[in-house]
Amino acid sequence: MAEIGARARRNTIGDAMRRAAGRFRDRPALQFGERAWSFARLDLAADRIARMLLDSGLEPGQRVVAFGRNSDAYLLLWLGCARAGLVHVPANYALTAPELDYILRQCGASALFVQPALQAVAEAAGTELPGLLRGTLDTGDGRHDILSAAGDPRWGQPGDPEVGERVRDEDLVQLQYTSGTTGQPKGAMMTHRAILTEYASVTVELEMRRDDRALAALPLYHTAQMHCFTMPQMLNGAFTLLIEAPNPALVLELIERERITSFFAPPTVWITLLQHPDFGRRDLSALRNIYYGASIMPVPVLQELRQRLSGARPFNCYGQSEIAPLATVLRPEEHEARPGSVGRAVLNVETRVVDPEMRDVAPGERGEVVHRSPQLCLGYWNMPEETARAFEGGWFHSGDVATIDAEGYLAIVDRTKDLINTGGVLVASREVEEALFTHPSVAEVAVIAVPDPKWIEAVAAVVVLRPEAPADVEAALLAHARANLAPYKVPKRIILAETLPKNTAGKLLKRELRQLYAGTESGALG
Repeated sequence: MAEIGARARRNTIGDAMRRAAGRFRDRPALQFGERAWSFARLDLAADRIARMLLDSGLEPGQRVVAFGRNSDAYLLLWLGCARAGLVHVPANYALTAPELDYILRQCGASALFVQPALQAVAEAAGTELPGLLRGTLDTGDGRHDILSAAGDPRWGQPGDPEVGERVRDEDLVQLQYTSGTTGQPKGAMMTHRAILTEYASVTVELEMRRDDRALAALPLYHTAQMHCFTMPQMLNGAFTLLIEAPNPALVLELIERERITSFFAPPTVWITLLQHPDFGRRDLSALRNIYYGASIMPVPVLQELRQRLSGARPFNCYGQSEIAPLATVLRPEEHEARPGSVGRAVLNVETRVVDPEMRDVAPGERGEVVHRSPQLCLGYWNMPEETARAFEGGWFHSGDVATIDAEGYLAIVDRTKDLINTGGVLVASREVEEALFTHPSVAEVAVIAVPDPKWIEAVAAVVVLRPEAPADVEAALLAHARANLAPYKVPKRIILAETLPKNTAGKLLKRELRQLYAGTESGALG
């Protein structure tokens, strides 16, 4: 009896895209460079690509790795995989050949689609997978070119029978590999149902509208850009202008010229934009909703952003890949009272802050953030022990340390790995960063632990200075820290750097800083 009407009740990514095409038809959906796509053309392209993939010998459930920068072809491959019942595996385009090879082998990939500019890296990976189907994220002469298939009538015409009839809601649709900042990347197993449930949360909590004009500049391989913004905005009828990377001058130019109303960026990108000379010269008044997340936003930066874009409404978005990825939101009207908060749990998420025995902490006390939600992954691909640890006690363990107030608002203190145990006392790196950010000479700062013979771990601040900073700035920064922090939180060392390491999604890579300075001891600055 359960099978009766199953097709009529089905709800997959492919179904959602077909519904959007039926509603919005010839309206503009996506622009990349000179190529424009209506909703109807995107849906037809997804069908054609799905047929091409299945005709190439791929079978539903097999993994297809995408290795490339932002493009319309990248998005089309995702839509085609979802329509065909294949499992899409986005790979960071900055990976080296050994890193890409790890993902190919770990997920047991059956196909690899590559941007031509990355072909040399891709050719050196997957050599132990002789049956690996290889294609391109572009137009070419081969039959496995995504843009070629998207425009080839041999793979389907409007009105043809639907492809992917056997795809189910509970099937896997994507393996979302974690960034690997704490070890080997893990592939979070996401179903159609989980991702579409998250799209419902996003639509409500981020107030998406069909008249939005969105600029998508962050990598589509990253869950925030793809699943918090580009996909749910598209399914709601919005227009997306897609660019390859968040070049500051280009972003500011496009916001002005294209009258962009919606833009997301992590704090590192917002900092770069605020410091760019064009920020004050461009007309950014069309911005209606501005979003930030993916890492902790320093409160001084947030205050400057709100002041300089006073007509835009800020949303703080918090979560992780394993929850598809939105878990909590701080809404615009909540920023004044709680600028350091990441808000409360969204529509389809239940969130707690707990101690090691899984008891709720008292308001204001620190604990680990845990979630329950239909948005969550099934676990990690071929990693049963990691899966069991992540879901211990019947909740998903985020690894983030936070406080929660009596009304359910979270404030992220730090990642567990970023807490510094100095002389037996825990120091949150974020708190020290917030204090240093208020000094006028500081452009960026990352606080880490360095080895110390007395304190075991000492607080060190890696600082990128503004151009106008004075020569003797180290002493001034330490004096500023002493005036704003308890003595045990004051950095024992100030390290001046030209840049801070970040991944291609704009996340700060503290692991690289810890490795860089692991062999050094704190000096006498503090």
